[in-house]
Amino acid sequence: MRPLILGVLGCSLVLSVQGFYSASDDVIELNPSNFNREVIQSDSLWLVEFYAPWCGHCQNLTPDWKKAATALKGIVKVGAVDADQHKSLGGQYGVRGFPTIKIFGANKNKPEEYQGGRSSQAIVDGAMNALRSLVKERLSGKSGGSGYSKQVDPILHLCRSFLLQQSGGGSGGSKKDVVELTDDNFDKMVLESDDVWLVEFFAPWCGHCKNLEPEWAAAATAVKEQTKGRVRLGAVDATVHQAVSSRYGIRGFPTIKIFRKGEEPEDYQGGRSRGDIIERAMDLFSDNAPAPELLEILNEDILKKTCEDSQLCIIGVLPHILDTGAAGRNGYLEVMMKMSEKYKKKMWGWLWTEAGAQMELEASLGIGGFGYPAMAAINTRKMKFALLRGSFSETGIHEFLRELSVGRGSTATFGGGSMPKIHTVEAWDGKDGQVSTDDNMKHRTFCCDSAAQINRPVVVFVSVFTPNIKMENLYLKQ
Repeated sequence: MRPLILGVLGCSLVLSVQGFYSASDDVIELNPSNFNREVIQSDSLWLVEFYAPWCGHCQNLTPDWKKAATALKGIVKVGAVDADQHKSLGGQYGVRGFPTIKIFGANKNKPEEYQGGRSSQAIVDGAMNALRSLVKERLSGKSGGSGYSKQVDPILHLCRSFLLQQSGGGSGGSKKDVVELTDDNFDKMVLESDDVWLVEFFAPWCGHCKNLEPEWAAAATAVKEQTKGRVRLGAVDATVHQAVSSRYGIRGFPTIKIFRKGEEPEDYQGGRSRGDIIERAMDLFSDNAPAPELLEILNEDILKKTCEDSQLCIIGVLPHILDTGAAGRNGYLEVMMKMSEKYKKKMWGWLWTEAGAQMELEASLGIGGFGYPAMAAINTRKMKFALLRGSFSETGIHEFLRELSVGRGSTATFGGGSMPKIHTVEAWDGKDGQVSTDDNMKHRTFCCDSAAQINRPVVVFVSVFTPNIKMENLYLKQ
C-alpha cells in the first residue's frame, strides 16, 4: 500500500510541475522542432516565456501568462519553452534565469528582453507597445518583415483588429460619447481643459461626414474608456456654429483638429476609420499622460508595489533634513520630478528616501554612509542595480538614465541576492528639521561612569553633518 501511495503522490507532483500549459490554453508550447517554423519564419510578433517546471516564479506567472495569451489571441502570439528540458533552445537565446521573457519582433534573430511587469495587464500593455513600435517601423519602411507586401501588412491589420475589438467590434459605438460643441461652450470645454481633444468640424449635408459619423462615435466610446476620459472626441456643426469654425479657418468638411492646452491646434492627418482614430488618440494619450508619482519609501508595500510592475525603479537617497533644510530637499525632489516627467513613457517607478532611514537598502546598493544625494536604478526581478556616478542634476541624471535606456552602463547584483528589509518610517512633514535634546545626546557617548575615572582618557563620538553629507567620526581625547 505504501509504495502505491508514494507512486500516486509522485505522479501528482510530476503532473503539478509539468502541467503548466495544455492544448486548451492559448499559450503555444514551443520546442526545438517547431520553434523555427512557428516563431522565426513568422511575420507575427511573439512573446515567448522560457521557464523551468521547478521554478516557483514560473509557477506564479502561469495564470497571468495564460490570461494574457487569451487577451492577445489573434493579435500577438504568446508561447512558452520548457528551457529545463530544451536547454539548447534556452542557451541559444542566452537564457540564464527563469522565467525569462523574450520579444521576437522585426528581427527574429535578435529578440528583445521583456522588462515589464508580470501581471496579465502589464504583459498585454508591453505586447501592445511592442506591436505599435513594429507597426511604425514597417510603415516608415525600416522593417520589411519576412517578404510580405508593405501594402498588406499583417501586423498592421492585427493591430487595427485589436483596436476594433476594443471599440466594440463592428458596432457603431455610442453617439453620446461624442461631445457636442458650440460657439458658446467651445472655449470652456476645449481650450480651458487639461484633456486632449480631437474635434470634428462637419456639415450635415456632407457625404464624407455621414460616412465618418459611425467611425467617430465608435472611436469616441473606445477612447473614453481606454484613456479614462483624458482624450475626448467632439463635433462642431460648422454650418450652425460659424464663429468658432471661422476662427480656425474651416473650409472643407469634415475637418479634424487636435487641441492641447496651451498649444496651437494641429490638423489631424490620419485615416478616417475607427482604428486609425483610436490609434492616434492613444498616441496623444501617451504623449500627455501625467508623470509617475514620486513617492517616499515609508514601508515595504510602497517599494514593492512601485517596483514590481515597473521595468526599473529609480530611487533617490537624499541628505538628512538637518543638512539641507526644506528648501534644499525640495530642490532635489524637483530635479527628480522633472526627470520622471522626461522619462514618463518608460513607465518607471520613482521613489526617494532620507539618508539613514533605510540603512539596509543603502548597504545593499553600496551607498550607505556617504555621498548624498545618491541615486540607484534597480530591477527587482533580476536583482540588479546601477548607481548614478555623475552629478545629482538634470544633466547628470539624464546621462545616467539615457545610458540605461540603451542597455549601457555598469550594473551590480544586490548584496545578499535579495531585497533588503524596508523599515516603516514617518512621512516627511515638509518642514525644516529640528534638533531635540534627546537627539543631541544620542551623538555623545562618555566613558566615565564614576568620579574615580575622571582623569582617565575620555572618548567622545560626535556625528557631524557636513555640507556634502559625509559622516565623519571625530575621536576627541582629553
